[in-house]
Amino acid sequence: MTPFEIIVFDEIDSTNAEAARRAARGETWPVCLVGLRQTAGRGRRGRAWETASGNLAATFLFSSDRPLAEIAQLSFVAALAAADVIDRYVPPSLVSLKWPNDPMVAGVKTGGILLESGQVQGWPAWVAVGIGINLAYSPQQSERPATNLAAHRPGGAPNVLEAVEHLRDAFQRWLTAWTREGFEPIAQAWTRRAHGLGEPCVARLADETVEGVAEGLDPDGALRLRLPDGMLRRITAGDVFFGGA
Repeated sequence: MTPFEIIVFDEIDSTNAEAARRAARGETWPVCLVGLRQTAGRGRRGRAWETASGNLAATFLFSSDRPLAEIAQLSFVAALAAADVIDRYVPPSLVSLKWPNDPMVAGVKTGGILLESGQVQGWPAWVAVGIGINLAYSPQQSERPATNLAAHRPGGAPNVLEAVEHLRDAFQRWLTAWTREGFEPIAQAWTRRAHGLGEPCVARLADETVEGVAEGLDPDGALRLRLPDGMLRRITAGDVFFGGA
């Protein structure tokens, strides 16, 4: 796959929004769009995403001919890339991933993933994978506790552009593995980093909230949740919380 070109904006509304604009113009060659400051960043499920100066906000834009069910697996690819970058700046023993794709440091969220795509006759014509990592600051308004890398690093916050280059390389590496070998190596690597497997959790879905014990991933990336009555529930979309995280 062609290497991702890094394009940096001092200020932008949203790197994912810029990716969609470029895709609408037919510009879907591999680029990594970086916003040093976002004025209208977006997270999963329509939430606002804060990106203060000093934090990392990047979106990988590229084309794909994979069906949507497989495209969804790219959120795990992005999570692994984010974890690899975080490993460089804090002790790797502190780094984990919460289903489906939240990077964690010391059990607290420190970033997020937003996956979007556009279709042509039922097939994705473009994919935008947004990755945010709190390098220097934690969000001031957050539903759950959040942290940043500077809080766990004696040297302070990492340099944004240096971190972006590491992220580009890590994402390219995991994307190549997914393209050539499928989801299995991605699922195995994610499971090794998984936060909360074997522990009680709450899954907040679109129309209900369920509790159980997280058992692991299904081959398609769904979370297996063992309910109190012994039944197994597949969680394919929603927010999962372990304790306070």
